[in-house]
Amino acid sequence: MFIKTADKKDKNTGKVYHYYKLCESYRIGNKIRHRTIHILGKLDEIQSDKEKKMLADRIEHYLSGAQEIFVMDVPEHVEKLARHFSERIQHQGFSYKNEWQEKEQVVAKKGDEDFQEVDLQSIEMEDVREVGAEWLCKQTLEELGVGDFLRSLNWSERQVETALIQLISRAVYPASERKTVLWIKENSAVSELFNRQPDTIDRFKLYQMSRMFYKEKEGLEKHLSEKTNELFDLEDKIILYDLTNMYFEGRKAGSELARYGRSKQKRSDACLVTLALVVNVDGFVKYSHIYRGNIADCKTLKNTLADLNRSTSYSEREPIVVIDAGIASEDNLKLLRSEGYSYVCVSRSRLKDYQFCETEEVHLEDKQGNPIDVRWIESEEGGDQYLHVHSQMKAVKESSMNDHFSEHYEEELNNVALTLHKKGGIKKYGKVMERLGRIKERYPAANKHYEIEVEKKGDLAVNLQWKRKTLSGLSGEGEYLLRTSLEQKDKKLVWDIYNTIRNIEEVFRVLKMDLELRRIFIKRIRTRWRICF
Repeated sequence: MFIKTADKKDKNTGKVYHYYKLCESYRIGNKIRHRTIHILGKLDEIQSDKEKKMLADRIEHYLSGAQEIFVMDVPEHVEKLARHFSERIQHQGFSYKNEWQEKEQVVAKKGDEDFQEVDLQSIEMEDVREVGAEWLCKQTLEELGVGDFLRSLNWSERQVETALIQLISRAVYPASERKTVLWIKENSAVSELFNRQPDTIDRFKLYQMSRMFYKEKEGLEKHLSEKTNELFDLEDKIILYDLTNMYFEGRKAGSELARYGRSKQKRSDACLVTLALVVNVDGFVKYSHIYRGNIADCKTLKNTLADLNRSTSYSEREPIVVIDAGIASEDNLKLLRSEGYSYVCVSRSRLKDYQFCETEEVHLEDKQGNPIDVRWIESEEGGDQYLHVHSQMKAVKESSMNDHFSEHYEEELNNVALTLHKKGGIKKYGKVMERLGRIKERYPAANKHYEIEVEKKGDLAVNLQWKRKTLSGLSGEGEYLLRTSLEQKDKKLVWDIYNTIRNIEEVFRVLKMDLELRRIFIKRIRTRWRICF
């Protein structure tokens, strides 16, 4: 319902009077008509069009008898008029029910339409497509200005659309190019967001987009770094650097980067590549690089710093670099100091001569809420500060692992000792030492806690003894040292800075989850092909 303005001219005086009437719309064929329900008069109390709409809505509410879910903020004079007119209209015999019954009777008399009962539970939808997450990702890419950046590289509008579709698809549904195309055609409305038909996208175009993206990797990373800092008002006072590696199912015979090495996923039987990432404390990637799979972690820092210095500019000073023990070699720490970077890391070396600066420990918590105890120590080694950390959960874990390895280690040593006194057992000194070497290789964590003595007579080993030794320096379970070049004496601040390394681990976890989904899909495809043929 709505309120319509009408004019009436006095025949005697010629003066024109304005009045208002309550109307409703109805359709006849393809045309819309208005029906007057009630004359409202001059409505001197109503001052604005907004109040007119409120009045019409409140009258319709009272006439329909609908239950009020949300209470409207209506002025008192408007509410009073709505009740007055609704009572008058109802007194005249008007009701929604009667109106609709009359309309149904008119339609039934015309015989133009045939009404049938439908079981709503039997209704099924076809060609249903998802669009919620896709729309959210599209808005995010627009805020980041990815499309504008690609257009500045003279990419065509068609290429920009395909690139954005690929980015959104990877974010919502991480899979192979072939699976992504099937998802776009069967499940998602991501192509419709760019007025593209799903059939215009195939896996070969996605392959091409990946190659084009990789060519612009350095510029795109710099653009995203600056844009995220601008959008979220971030300052890169702390950056995190770490590496992980990923393996391939195939042989990768022609690859320049895929090499056999030490896999962090325990897949040393497969070719690897090493991914290096620099992120800030909020998890935004500042730099990435792919290295050979067999490169040592500590060998990558020099190139990374050179690339960062060339592509990134910091407003005030160089940020604090947080690295793990695998990268914190003495040469790398010296390099960081020479480049003007401060750092926080886990010390790789065991300090032999040190003493605690404080008698009482400070109790803190890590990101999982587990208790830790920290206090400063003094040492003559190096010019850095060392923070002693003792983690109770880490101590429990290491104790359990050490007990497990020590049990198996001593069991194998006992087997070697027994064969020295058995007929036909291995007694040659060289062969016995080979067996001990293999045991040490299998249990390096347990081996460092033992001293082994082999008694020799001629070319034969006649006796084998071992005892548990006490390690010098830091050797307690759950204990390690944080090393920093900062002059800051606040223990909690230094610990919080190092604890941000968990952010880059979360980034790696997401990347590996994406790759694992791809591997699962590839294995399923291979299984289906074997069944078919």
